[in-house]
Amino acid sequence: MASTAPVSASRLERLAGWSQRHHWLAIGLWIVTLISITAVSQAVGDDYHDEHSLPGTQSQQLTDTLEQAAPQQAGDTIQVVMHDEDGLAAGGNRDRIEAMLADLAGLPPVNAVTSPFEAEGAISPDGTIGYATLALNGASTDVPREDVQDLIETAQAVSGDGLEVELGGDAVRGAEESEGGAAEGAGMLAALVILVFMFGSLLAASLPLITALFAVGSTLGVIVLVSNAVTVATYTPPLMMLVGIGVGIDYALLIFARYRGELLAGADRQQAARKALDTAGRSVIFAGVTVIIALLGLFALGLGSLQGVALAVALTVLVTMVASLTLLPSLLTVFGRRIERRVVKHAERSKREPGQRWRRLSDVVGRRPLAPLTVAIALLLALAAPALNMRLGFADAGNEAESATSRRAYDLLAEGFGPGFNGPLIVLAEAGDTTEVDSAAAELHDALQATPGVADTTPPQSIPDSDLAIVMAFPETAPQDAATSDLVEQLRGEVLPQLSDQTGATYLVGGSTAAAEDFADAVSDRLPVFLVVVVGLSSLLLMAVFRSVWIPLKAAVLNLLSIGASLGVVTLVFGEGLFGVPAGPVEAFVPVMIFAIVFGLSMDYEVFLVSRMHEEWRRSGNAVRAVREGLATTGGVITAAAAIMIVVFGAFILSPDRMLQQFGLGLAVAVFLDAVVIRCLIVPAFMRLLGERAWWLPRWLDRVLPVIPLEREDLATAAIEPARAETGRR
Repeated sequence: MASTAPVSASRLERLAGWSQRHHWLAIGLWIVTLISITAVSQAVGDDYHDEHSLPGTQSQQLTDTLEQAAPQQAGDTIQVVMHDEDGLAAGGNRDRIEAMLADLAGLPPVNAVTSPFEAEGAISPDGTIGYATLALNGASTDVPREDVQDLIETAQAVSGDGLEVELGGDAVRGAEESEGGAAEGAGMLAALVILVFMFGSLLAASLPLITALFAVGSTLGVIVLVSNAVTVATYTPPLMMLVGIGVGIDYALLIFARYRGELLAGADRQQAARKALDTAGRSVIFAGVTVIIALLGLFALGLGSLQGVALAVALTVLVTMVASLTLLPSLLTVFGRRIERRVVKHAERSKREPGQRWRRLSDVVGRRPLAPLTVAIALLLALAAPALNMRLGFADAGNEAESATSRRAYDLLAEGFGPGFNGPLIVLAEAGDTTEVDSAAAELHDALQATPGVADTTPPQSIPDSDLAIVMAFPETAPQDAATSDLVEQLRGEVLPQLSDQTGATYLVGGSTAAAEDFADAVSDRLPVFLVVVVGLSSLLLMAVFRSVWIPLKAAVLNLLSIGASLGVVTLVFGEGLFGVPAGPVEAFVPVMIFAIVFGLSMDYEVFLVSRMHEEWRRSGNAVRAVREGLATTGGVITAAAAIMIVVFGAFILSPDRMLQQFGLGLAVAVFLDAVVIRCLIVPAFMRLLGERAWWLPRWLDRVLPVIPLEREDLATAAIEPARAETGRR
């Protein structure tokens, strides 16, 4: 018997009611917030900084030791590479080059200049290529972009009459990077087109986009301010916008789609908004919390360079979630009457029953669920297989566009001095006292010269007033070549430990190539802890929400499969060079960032789909009907939301930055597989196979777990047991 007691409004319904009654105040607060944060952040300025320190690794120990003993040698450098087919000494080249170097020495970021005519081995054997070294007065990330541009312009001013001047180094690469903006704009335009086709109204399509823009704009200003107190990487803003735009549109779309469904079911505008917030809003909160947990799980890796990124992206998700729950209902109140007319008119023009195609798909999958389940899982496993051979590292100038001066400098150095010259290994010898270091360094020089894979070495360089000496080793292979990674392992694992036993000195291998190996090893070693934290907490949340053992287990396995498949595609394209992309290692932090973001985003569709199945299951007690109606009511929204995510993420493939290209491709592929293969095929097939057992939870676990409902208890009818009995009799 249904209860006649009055039903109290939930917190989300009260929030929707407040936003409706005070809609202009809510909109005004968001406008003031956006303008204020933007103005303050522009006045204060950002302090983005790339921090790649890895405590406990050899490369970090070497860097720390040099900073203490010889800070003038610890700063970054820029190579000014010169090329003339007639020879650098021909004509008046030497005078022009030395005058140019004198001009460079007077510029602010330059600490010292080493001429190619003074340094041993700085001119190629044929005399056509040489390089000068500019020692900077700090890290490359601390040098203003404008100062680096001045260096480039000053150096290249002497080009001509056969003399070519190019510049290389991390500071130069950073100055050449695009500011971005085109990818974000293309993604939003494509998202708007999809929304217009979905809703049949430009106004209705604009609301999710407006909500996302307010959220992302406000968060961007906050991150600018946060960067002055916390280490935030330089690549954080475009990554934050990449995720924020996609998630912001996604969350607003899920609520708006439920609002439209309630309107078509006969509810008035206020009732529709409150019901949408009380149902889809709960799913948005849960999905957003899951994304934040996954991102903050990156702190378990203990990598300082990722913690600031994780904090910034998690903050973005939080603000987009708040905007979807407060700004969107206010916008629906202001434009609700016009939207209602357009929604109803669009539905009347459509002759199809809503969700009919998805019901047919559910029935087709349900007749023989094992077939689509097996094929879909086999497809995911096949796509994930290349990820087993993924090689992590960092892109260098060799991956830049051929028009970039850093790429041309890279190619000239490789031509003149060998491919390994662009990634030298820095080997530090530390003896017991200053009298022993010369002998230890000499032994090191001889050992390196005799090591297979080492093309050449520099003479030992003792550091004054210390027991330290440095030898530079140039590999025979390029920095990103697998053979170079093997050389680093050989030096650290065999050559130098044996030498240390003989001399009693300590030897450390560093440099950019070795640091990339250390970072990749650190990520691989700490990944299991990260997986346990993220997957474990997310599974517990799902278990508490759906009161089921199988649903969180299924979600965890399928999410891992979709992430593995996306990383497999990234490996094929960027690691193996598919479609003509320059082959090289995958950026070391891309897999863990993709995992954190995708694992959280996958929960959006998981929660939205399964919560509707759960809602129908509680209402009818019919497991087959629950699967059919759950897919029918959410299939269209999920595919539309996924399409928007795909175009937003996919637009970043057009970015000139290789890292953002990898992020865009990985996220787009993961969302596509998750929405199309998993949510539309695997989940319905799996749920049909399990039937009522999908909602099974041991009694002892039911008592221990907290109750986190995605729908209100009073909305579920008391007819579930009779419905189950009726289903059993059939």
